Amino acid sequence: MDDGQPFVIPTAFARMEDRVVIHGSAASRMLKALVAGAPACLTVTHVDGLVLARSAFHHSINYRSVVVVGRATEIEDPLEKRRALDAIVENIVPGRAGAVRAPSDNELRATRAVWLPLDEASAKVRSGPPKDDDEDYALPVWAGELPLVTTPLAPRPDPLLPPTIPLPPHVSGWRRGGRDG
Repeated sequence: MDDGQPFVIPTAFARMEDRVVIHGSAASRMLKALVAGAPACLTVTHVDGLVLARSAFHHSINYRSVVVVGRATEIEDPLEKRRALDAIVENIVPGRAGAVRAPSDNELRATRAVWLPLDEASAKVRSGPPKDDDEDYALPVWAGELPLVTTPLAPRPDPLLPPTIPLPPHVSGWRRGGRDG
């Protein structure tokens, strides 16, 4: 909340032990509010497919989601902050943190990172076919699941990248879900 207005800000994250770490600009309104003690709600949803029923009412989505609520704590120790930022990079592309330049001291000062404990978290999953009303099963309407996947396309190198730099395996072999599939 900022001045009575709720905001939802998309952000990269990583789980580290019994906490989730998020980051952003040191000037971020959201992160300033969090370190000042505002309650937080972090939600992550992965859509696995569309559920197409015989009636509009019973259409749904197959998904996996988690909701974490609590109060965030700023990561002030420089080594912990570096470790947390590396974890976020690794959560996005495993193997990437070791292949790129680490943040400079100025970049670390310009970045705020916070922990959110997993003390209050819940997960929810919806999977399977539609659940129609009994009388609708006789309708001549196709019903079922339309699975969705995230599949990487061919990587596009930065136009300023020298052609002698090879495509690393952590990019060419990337799959949704990182290490855990």
